[in-house]
Amino acid sequence: MTPAGLFPPLSLIGQPGTRVAIFAATPWEMRAIRSAFHPLVKRTVGGIQTLVHAAEEQEYCLVQTGVGPEKARQCAARLLDNQSFSLIISTGFACALIAVGIGALLVGHEVVHSGEEGTESVLPISVPGEERDRMVRYTQAIIPAVRMGRFISTDQVIGTAREKRAFADKTQAIGLDMESAALAVEANRVRTPFIIIRTVSDLLDEDLPLDFNLFLRPTGWLKGIGTVLAAPSCLLGLGRLRRQSITAAEALTDFFRQYATTRAHQGRERASTPM
Repeated sequence: MTPAGLFPPLSLIGQPGTRVAIFAATPWEMRAIRSAFHPLVKRTVGGIQTLVHAAEEQEYCLVQTGVGPEKARQCAARLLDNQSFSLIISTGFACALIAVGIGALLVGHEVVHSGEEGTESVLPISVPGEERDRMVRYTQAIIPAVRMGRFISTDQVIGTAREKRAFADKTQAIGLDMESAALAVEANRVRTPFIIIRTVSDLLDEDLPLDFNLFLRPTGWLKGIGTVLAAPSCLLGLGRLRRQSITAAEALTDFFRQYATTRAHQGRERASTPM
């Protein structure tokens, strides 16, 4: 866990009165985010179920999208068509495309989408905003510059070290996920500032224990379970990945807890300052 003393001073955090949308794909990632915000209330916006935390005029809207670009795009589109935000954050776990450890925080300022046919398109995260600027300064105070840069989003899980290395060499990206490019498209569409903040759950030079794309297909669950049962070594790999995911989740919780605590503290200080 990151000691509180390593986090930036209150002067780096912005003024109150902002609303931040935080998108994560899976229940495990969302659980890590939820642990950072108390209390939470349920709210439905545009048919999307959200969890909202409000403190000192700051509002954080937590949204679970589901896995993959299409689910992320549809979820974000419905929410953003019915609610405005000061900042949109794509968060959760990521595959590292640089040499870092499990649980390392990665920050994306640009995202590349790689389609099924190998086509690639760069999506600049170019919408300016005070809240995004403050978040950038905040992360710069606690995260080395080498962990900030370009992300790549793919339409399927990339599971082998060979494939990861190929993406790293071709795109010079620092991290890989499946949802950030779709979220960036929606953020750009509604002209809302956007940033990627994810923690590393699997490394550049390691293979995933099985093909997780099986579980993303409607009829793939039985085949996926059969693969696990037929190869006991998969169980060892899954155990390793579970431990790594726990470490990544703890780092994610710690980041957002410290961020929200610092923002709330700043809001109280402002409220107590005579005009």
